[in-house]
Amino acid sequence: MEKELYRYNPWWEGDFEKLTVLKERTDFKTRLLPNLANKQVVFLTGLRRIGKTSLMKLSIKHLLFQENISAKNILYVSLDDYLLTGKTILEIVEFFRSMHGLSVKEQLFLFLDEITFCVDYEQQLKNLFDIGNVKIIASSSSASLLKAQKGLLTGRSITFEVLPLNYTEYLDFKNIQIAKSDEHLHEKHFKEYLTKGGIPEYVLTNDDAYIRELMDNIIYKDIAAVHGIRQISVLKEYFLLLMERSGKTLSINKIAKILGISTESSKRYFDLFCDTFIIYPVTRFGKLNEQLVSPKKIYCCDTGIRNFYTGERDWGAVFENYVFLRLKKMNLKYIYENTIELDFFSENKILIECKFHDEKLSMKQQELFDKLEAKQKFIARNYKDVEEIQNSIL
Repeated sequence: MEKELYRYNPWWEGDFEKLTVLKERTDFKTRLLPNLANKQVVFLTGLRRIGKTSLMKLSIKHLLFQENISAKNILYVSLDDYLLTGKTILEIVEFFRSMHGLSVKEQLFLFLDEITFCVDYEQQLKNLFDIGNVKIIASSSSASLLKAQKGLLTGRSITFEVLPLNYTEYLDFKNIQIAKSDEHLHEKHFKEYLTKGGIPEYVLTNDDAYIRELMDNIIYKDIAAVHGIRQISVLKEYFLLLMERSGKTLSINKIAKILGISTESSKRYFDLFCDTFIIYPVTRFGKLNEQLVSPKKIYCCDTGIRNFYTGERDWGAVFENYVFLRLKKMNLKYIYENTIELDFFSENKILIECKFHDEKLSMKQQELFDKLEAKQKFIARNYKDVEEIQNSIL
């Protein structure tokens, strides 16, 4: 195991090259960095290759060069490595301590990628937490496995979902600077951003093969292999149907009929695509019964992935998907009343309708928009409007 750990932690031998990440994310400064100094276990969730590992490496770099933490006190390891199969987290940490001659009283910083590949990870993290002097940052690309926790870390942990790059981060990754006098250029660049999305590596390389490989890895490795699904072709067809329905309501039963599978299988596949952060479901606003019987709307994890598979350039639909991703933490629902639909109504009663640029509300939409009681009402037409909505809830 020693050789494997040294490969994961080159800074033990003074090699810091692998700590060079694509770019610094906003999430690092605003969410992760403030939580490096407390005792809570930090879970990073989100789509595969969305930047969770990069955030970990930014944290390690900060600890080494800003906090002057000794390299031997920092361990990074990816628990989906087959060379570590059968090793528990406690065994790895104990071996790490012995290898560097570390006392149990010395503080450790543990960065554990893909934590849910380890059986009973929650119990093991609790044991490490209870011993003390251990800061744990863990990641997972599976929402369901993290949700399946038994409550052992209740009050001891905090979870952050890492989302695709926002528009400002996209400009930074592309090294695009727009002067005040050239603000008209935002329209061009924002459309390019909506088209390509915010998957960090794809933004930099523009390599279509990267997106194909990413989605194949999720479908084959994170869904089919983990859950024992043999109908790979059906699973891929299901995925394509989800991309086509992005921004629209979805019927589990209709998809089942189209693909010739059972309703149970259709529901299972839908849940698995949600669990791997490929799609997000949005329920209808209303009484509990209305929420349960009404179809869910779905949104894709990234506008670039959606566009790659649908080939669509419906700017209104793509922009609506973008708005959802930027505001999803507001616990959004959609409004549907007398066949009229409005896009989003948040948990704290903020009403949002998406109309890209000069799109207009229909007369009936305007009537419903005006009639509904809300703390605040917004019509989002561009990225600045979305920033205004975000700032209004801070």
